[in-house]
Amino acid sequence: MLALRLTRTAHLAVHLRRLLVATASAGTGFLLLCALGHALSHPDAPGASALRLAWCAAPLAAAVYLAVAVARTDPGTRPRSGLSAIGLGPGRLMAVSATTTALSASLGSVVALLAFLHLRGDLTGRPPSGRVAADALAVGQSLPAPAVLTLLVLVPALASAAVAHTLRPRDPRPAAAPAPRGYGRFGAYGWGKARETFGAYGRFGARTATAAPAGSVGAGGALQTQASDPHPSPSADVATQTLEAADPPPPDPAPDPPTEPAPRPQNTTALPWGIAVLTAGLTVETYTGNASGAPAPGTAPSAGVLIGWALTALGLALAGPGLTHLCGRLLQAARPGALRLLAGRVLMEESQRVGRPLGVVAAVAAAAYVTATVYDGDGPAFGPLSTLGALLVAGCTVATLLTAAVEARHARADTTDALLRLGAPPATLRAAAAVRAAALLALFVPLVLIVAVLAALPLDH
Repeated sequence: MLALRLTRTAHLAVHLRRLLVATASAGTGFLLLCALGHALSHPDAPGASALRLAWCAAPLAAAVYLAVAVARTDPGTRPRSGLSAIGLGPGRLMAVSATTTALSASLGSVVALLAFLHLRGDLTGRPPSGRVAADALAVGQSLPAPAVLTLLVLVPALASAAVAHTLRPRDPRPAAAPAPRGYGRFGAYGWGKARETFGAYGRFGARTATAAPAGSVGAGGALQTQASDPHPSPSADVATQTLEAADPPPPDPAPDPPTEPAPRPQNTTALPWGIAVLTAGLTVETYTGNASGAPAPGTAPSAGVLIGWALTALGLALAGPGLTHLCGRLLQAARPGALRLLAGRVLMEESQRVGRPLGVVAAVAAAAYVTATVYDGDGPAFGPLSTLGALLVAGCTVATLLTAAVEARHARADTTDALLRLGAPPATLRAAAAVRAAALLALFVPLVLIVAVLAALPLDH
């Protein structure tokens, strides 16, 4: 009941995102039912029916990924202060979000079943005509109810399970004991030292703030304000970092200040794995394409090509956060100003949230390029089911990227407000957004072209 109330009282934008989940579930469920119909119509060709079912994995994964992105941006299930006192803790909110996702996906599955029965003529009584109806709808044959129920439950079950896994409550990491302050590299870079942010290095005498009371004046006349707020908010931290890096304070004349640890790179640990998986996918596709050649007219690509494309897409998705983080670092290279510094810092902070959907979109764009170049005239003819699958994958990935961008915008709302309070003009914020978009395009467009050309080489002969 709580999930239904939250669904009914949500904003229009939230309803539109849930409607996208229902639409993706309906399209994926219809493709799964068509694969079942093909298996019933062609009992002598189990390999072709299994290949059709395997190709449904791409829209299924895209629909589940979209459902997770929509659940992350749902404001009704976001943890807030005071909800635990009335029994709405993180675990209960996670269950509500998973239930809401299951309801949206179940609605789409019901629509898919009605559309499938309507095209078969079971609801209208008129037999359909056409080759697609004969191949994929199993006209005149009874549908096995357990198989139909299993295929229709597949999308809601996987989507709700993925949402529950993503939004599960996580225990906060215990605070590590501070390492003894020493001299030299090992004393300054001890494992027990808590990592400080970039803006804590020169923020108005922050190096001696821990030894002075709040509001006192330290060496060099800097106001010691860091000690009064031992846990500054990330929004104020990013805003202060940007202004300080553009106009740094004068150096502290105190003798021999202790060395501060350098910030460790974030969101780049999966970049080598992404490159390795991407290389493995291109290798599998090259070997399979050279062994089997280009697909014959009217046939789908082989299972080896499907595995190669899946590995390529997984590699780009794993490398997306690291590439986005690297793009933010490159923006801040060579004496950056306030504009490039702000754009780079935002890209680095949002690399994990936006980088992975961006990598998936890059994989889909590379697959579309291969399809347009290899299968332009002599390749397999794309029927309505293939077109529906391609539209589902492309639409879900683009919608996921836009949803992640909306989530990132909400996450940095405090940063934007802090920058505006510090006097940053709104035109500068819009220019920083344009710089971020241009930098991402300059990095990912050549990457997509290179991957697409390498993937099309073994098939274009």
